[in-house]
Amino acid sequence: MKTSAVRVSGYGGPEVLELVEQEVPDPGPGEIRVHNRAIGVNFIDVYYRTGLYSAALPHGLGFEGAGEVEAVGAGVRHIKVGDRVAYASGPLGAYAAVRCMPASVAVRLPKSVGFSQAAAAMLKGLTVQYLFRQTYRLQGHETILFHAAAGGVGLIACQWAHTLGVKLIGTVGSEEKANIARARGAWQIIDYRREDLVARVLEFTGGAKVPVVYDGVGKDTWERSLDCLQPRGLMVSYGSASGPVTGVNLAILAQKGSLFVTRPTLATHIATRAKLEEASRELFAHMASGAIRIDVERSYPLAQVAQAHADLAARRTTGSCVLIP
Repeated sequence: MKTSAVRVSGYGGPEVLELVEQEVPDPGPGEIRVHNRAIGVNFIDVYYRTGLYSAALPHGLGFEGAGEVEAVGAGVRHIKVGDRVAYASGPLGAYAAVRCMPASVAVRLPKSVGFSQAAAAMLKGLTVQYLFRQTYRLQGHETILFHAAAGGVGLIACQWAHTLGVKLIGTVGSEEKANIARARGAWQIIDYRREDLVARVLEFTGGAKVPVVYDGVGKDTWERSLDCLQPRGLMVSYGSASGPVTGVNLAILAQKGSLFVTRPTLATHIATRAKLEEASRELFAHMASGAIRIDVERSYPLAQVAQAHADLAARRTTGSCVLIP
């Protein structure tokens, strides 16, 4: 059978995204064929489109989606035809109406969670799960700094922190985004365009600074983030929205207070079936209870994928956006 899919044949801007018709094979051993009902759009997709993260060309795009299982391959036991499933990792290729993929990366989707909400929540929500519950396990009494608090990951982080009793200081780039983050549970907001980040963190913490900074922005916030950390604090650099952090002098960590730095990825934290199931259950439970609400701000037809990428890169979006095949 044939399906519509997005292909990248060369690195560059949104214009390199091609919508093509391609064959979808029957699922092999350990695989499932999924009819995607919604597909998540994330900054990691931009990284693969521009070549910041490399893959052999030409290649598909996207890691996150939700849909219905059309066929299962030999040896698949935990998923059957007709199941509603969601996924956040695995081979590139989520930007497609129908795809084959490893069954090991998909989880069954509760009926209480819609396809668009799942496609918008899986990668971002599991990212917050590993950041808050694994990389630096928050106990509920901390004050933390979280960059890009009004983005897709950030809004989930605001809600999750509030649920844990954690005071989240979020950075945003406009008053509109500040209001959105506050409404989702951010304790304090810093407008990085108008305010001094370090001075405001010192003010909010009474000079104590924070034990952990979660930074998905990268190059533009690296130095100032380090200045917001307490001695022996942890810098969690989990993304590169403004470009990668390069040329790091390790001595600066000593000078700023014997700091720790980590560059984690989701794949490492859901590397086993048990870890994936555990993290997904926690996310779905928060969604079902209403503690975490997923706002799908924009839905784009798959054919408008270039516009979706342009809006994301220009930071014209808040919350999450999805592609609808």
